Amino acid sequence: MDRQAPLRLTVPLNALRAFEAAARHLSIKEAALELGVTPSAVSHQLRGLEDALGLTLMRRVGPALELTEAGARLAPDLSAGFSRISAAVGGLRQDRSAGALRLSMLPTFAAHWFSPRLTRYPFERTGFDLLISTTQETVDLSAGAADAAVRHGQGHWDGLRADLLFDETVSLFGAPPMGRDGPEDIRAQISRMPLFLSQHRKENYARWNATLPGGPIRPAAVMMVDTAGLALRAAMDGAGVALAGVEIASFDVGAGRLAQLFPHRAPTGGGYFLVYPEALARDRRVRNLSRWMVEASAGERALAQSNWNRERSE
Repeated sequence: MDRQAPLRLTVPLNALRAFEAAARHLSIKEAALELGVTPSAVSHQLRGLEDALGLTLMRRVGPALELTEAGARLAPDLSAGFSRISAAVGGLRQDRSAGALRLSMLPTFAAHWFSPRLTRYPFERTGFDLLISTTQETVDLSAGAADAAVRHGQGHWDGLRADLLFDETVSLFGAPPMGRDGPEDIRAQISRMPLFLSQHRKENYARWNATLPGGPIRPAAVMMVDTAGLALRAAMDGAGVALAGVEIASFDVGAGRLAQLFPHRAPTGGGYFLVYPEALARDRRVRNLSRWMVEASAGERALAQSNWNRERSE
């Protein structure tokens, strides 16, 4: 089946847009105001278009502009074409702003921080609908792969706004009742167990272990895994211990599925951020999600600090 050759525009689109606006207003000045350019820029585009076509499209009669016969033939079709383009783009924008916010996040964050807190998420309210996907890859928000994402880093991504959810610290976790034993008993148990360590946590583990009061731990083996989520799952199942983010593991600790084995924690130098393009900074769905996530994080930090202060005073 033969494919029809695509039509190719032989004159600049900006020049056609300038002529269409000038023809509609019959004014260079009004066309310039509409397009956000200078009157001289509009005049330059018009001259370039007429030179490319070899036709005169507009002429000045006294103080007024009028269309030539060629200009009068061209202007209505251009207006109709630009109106259809505007309607098509506007329809897409309306569909996106009215639809669910497409949110991408790391699997570990989704499973251990976001999902457990969804019981408090206001799904029943307008403007809070979500379409959630998880991936280890960094999705290209500028290309429209998602509307927003949760990323781990230092908060600097070109062209994106980044709302800090929380700075991250790491510590060692195991299945209860390990955390109820004394430090020496815990060290003895660890010496007979494997450490499950995400391949992205090598430097975090080295820093945490080197600064551990009483000296570094010495696990029976180190098992490298793809994600901290898999390491936490192995620890919950009693297969060994895991190094993970304290903030990420906090819900599982509170639910009794994990125990933080030492009070010691080490900063990673990074944190978790909700990121989105500058163009969506005023999108109601983004503002709703950001406010909810930031407030949830702040409330938990305040509670954790209160518990920490109470433990130190006892």
